[in-house]
Amino acid sequence: MGEGLLAKYMGKKKLIAETGAGQHGVALATAAAFFGLECDIYMGEVDIKKQAPNVTRMRMLGARVVPVSHGLKTLKEAVDAAFEGYLKEYEDAIYCIGSAVGPHPFPMMVRDFQMVVGIEAREQFLEMTGHFPDALCACVGGGSNSAGLFIPFLADPVEIYGVEPLGRGTEVGEHAATITYGKKGILHGFESYLLQDNKGEPLPVYSIASGLDYPSVGPEHAFLHDAGRIHYATATDEEAVRAFFMLSRYEGIIPALESSHGLAYAIKLSQKMKTGSILVNLSGRGDKDIDYIEEKYGFGDQFFGEDE
Repeated sequence: MGEGLLAKYMGKKKLIAETGAGQHGVALATAAAFFGLECDIYMGEVDIKKQAPNVTRMRMLGARVVPVSHGLKTLKEAVDAAFEGYLKEYEDAIYCIGSAVGPHPFPMMVRDFQMVVGIEAREQFLEMTGHFPDALCACVGGGSNSAGLFIPFLADPVEIYGVEPLGRGTEVGEHAATITYGKKGILHGFESYLLQDNKGEPLPVYSIASGLDYPSVGPEHAFLHDAGRIHYATATDEEAVRAFFMLSRYEGIIPALESSHGLAYAIKLSQKMKTGSILVNLSGRGDKDIDYIEEKYGFGDQFFGEDE
């Protein structure tokens, strides 16, 4: 809604963005419909197949979903294509980047729009419990949902954990754990950690979660890592999928695969802490993932014993 309000204020007629998991695309398509704006969403062909329910939602809301067929056909290429599309229509459109990346002021804008989550979570947790959580956990790809949760808690006595996708392992092309394995580089107009080759070109990345397979991370996350304020950890595909099924079965909540990475680390962290409270940001719902999960993992029985 923030992007839609900004477009109306600036007299623009169209919203342009990329999406990986489709959540950002659905949100923008909704805002465009509400404000009477056109909407172009660029999405990699791999993600279009993987996130079919969200593609259908975007189109039903009136957005034009533009398939991206070059490179790995995932999030990084969708960002490339969306930038190119915006440069052709910058007089009539605004670029609503989907994560806390890109040149200034995009990371700041995304962070500030997302901070409503952290502000409300902080207020509600204090109201419910009378104290701060001992720890925060959220998934980190480009870093928008996590920045929105983390920033309002930075001055509080809270341990903060950003969880990157370790995918299928530590080999090149098998993960997208940028802060954990990346080095300083430049991508899409910003300097941050980057999974890159010896020429500074981005390496291929992978995550089971379409919204996390990005070879860099927002510059504010890089700063907060270097400053030592936020800890960055990892979760594998299998850990995320197990967490996906655990929350589904034990709480009746089906989380997005992206959010399941943060949940997976929170489960590990709880075993170390024994007591205390952990606030996890469930940044998306998992109905977009259920067809893919059923195809690859069935109904999750392999993750549970007979007595569970």
